Amino acid sequence: MIRTRGSFPQRLTIVFLVLFAALTCARAAAQNPAFQLDPQHTSVKFTLGDVLHTVHGTFRLQSGTLRLDAASGKLEGRIVVDARSGDSGNSMRDRKMQREVLESDRYPEIAFRPDQVQGTVAMQGKSTVQVHGIFTIHGVDREITIPAEVEIAGGNWNATLHFTVPYVKWGMKNPSTMFLRVNESVEIEISAAGTLQTQ
Repeated sequence: MIRTRGSFPQRLTIVFLVLFAALTCARAAAQNPAFQLDPQHTSVKFTLGDVLHTVHGTFRLQSGTLRLDAASGKLEGRIVVDARSGDSGNSMRDRKMQREVLESDRYPEIAFRPDQVQGTVAMQGKSTVQVHGIFTIHGVDREITIPAEVEIAGGNWNATLHFTVPYVKWGMKNPSTMFLRVNESVEIEISAAGTLQTQ
C-alpha cells in the first residue's frame, strides 16, 4: 500500500491535481480526434462531360488518416489516391487517360494534404465545413478549399466532398480529338468513411 505523506489538505490538493490532469488529458484527446479512412468504404468518383455523353469513373483510395485540433481547426494528415487505378469502364479510354493526361507512370499519386477546417466539426451529428489544403496532381501542388458534409456517430464517421479540377488549366493535356470533344474540367466527388479514434 502506497502512503501519501503530508497533511490532509496537502493530500487532498494532490488528489485534485491528479484528477485535473487526467480530465485535461481526456479532454485534449477528445478534442484532437483521428479520422482513419477505410479504403473499402471510401469512393473517389470523377465525372467528365463530352459532346456525346458524360463519362463516369472511379479511382481507388490508397491511404488516408487525418487528425483534427477541434479548438483551432487545424487539420493534419494526407489522403492518397492511386492515379493508376482510374477506371471509366472503357480500357482504351483509360489507357489514354493514364498515358497522355495523368502520366501516371511518372506521377502515380494524387494527394490532398489538408491544413485547416473552416467551421466547427460536431463530435456527434452532422456538420457543414470548408476544408483548406494542398491538392497534388500531375506532380504539382495547388491550394484549394473544398466544401465538406461530415457526420459522426459513435466511433464511426462519413464525409462527402465535391470539387472541380480544371486539369487543362493546371497543365495537363486535353484528350479531345477531331471527333470527340471533352470538357476541360473534371468533377470529383469523394465519399469517405472510417473510424474515429480519440485516444
